[in-house]
Amino acid sequence: MLDFLIGTGRCGSTLLYEVLARHAQVGFVSNWDDRSARTPRLLRRNAGRIYRLTTVPALERRRLRVRPCEGQRVLSREVSPAVVDPFRDLTADDVTPWLAGRMRRFFASRAAEQGAGHFIHKFTLWPRAGFLHAIFPDARFVHIVRDGRAVANSHLQMNWWRGHLGPSRWKLGPLPSRYREEWEREGRSLVHLAGIGWQIQMDAFEAARAAVPADQWLEVRYEDLLADPRKYLNAVLEFLGLSWTPQFERGFGRHAFRPGRVDAFRRDLTPDQLALLTRSLAPHLRRYGYAVGPGETDG
Repeated sequence: MLDFLIGTGRCGSTLLYEVLARHAQVGFVSNWDDRSARTPRLLRRNAGRIYRLTTVPALERRRLRVRPCEGQRVLSREVSPAVVDPFRDLTADDVTPWLAGRMRRFFASRAAEQGAGHFIHKFTLWPRAGFLHAIFPDARFVHIVRDGRAVANSHLQMNWWRGHLGPSRWKLGPLPSRYREEWEREGRSLVHLAGIGWQIQMDAFEAARAAVPADQWLEVRYEDLLADPRKYLNAVLEFLGLSWTPQFERGFGRHAFRPGRVDAFRRDLTPDQLALLTRSLAPHLRRYGYAVGPGETDG
């Protein structure tokens, strides 16, 4: 069984991915597989076992620890860079027999190497769900949602975010007219642009959801996962057809769920920046139960 975790990026999907990879039945693309085409097959085959057995801070600091990753380099090498770095979301219309074959072979070979009953892979930025569903019609999708103001604030602090070069140079394509007009009218703020980027992606996720059967799509808010990790992880496991085993319990205990920075954007942005961001994102935020004004609470 192949399933996917999807999110905008900076949405908390890495935490969920790493916790799920603690499950003995779960296989994944490892950072070592991603690093080089010459990665020994023995390491690829045992990536899950190594990850579940080791938690060594010294290795983590040296970036030596085996861990699950998005596999952008290995997917580019063995499938196509179009899957990794498209300028817009990929849909069923983008599936060619050649590309579908390469995708199936890639994930089938990794799952077979690891002997994994469940193989989970994470994609961020664009959902790609319509594209993936057309190739893997039985795949399930877990969509991780995070408050768009937190996502925008996090992107502004990343050295790889290209929004500072303007919408002609980032990875989200040209601004749709309604967002372009709003951005120009509000003074072309970079904070605002980061928030618009989240909205563009969420529009794509809402369209992608319509392409997937309802029983194959689960939405989880990052804030809820941090507030009650056991409850929401159990819901994800049940959705994926996995059980909470004693071994998974031990792996779960290795992870820290810290809600302290859930509202860091309120401290990191000025009142005027926060007001602009909230005003712009309000319709999307309300749809996902986030508070956007006095007296409102997250639902």
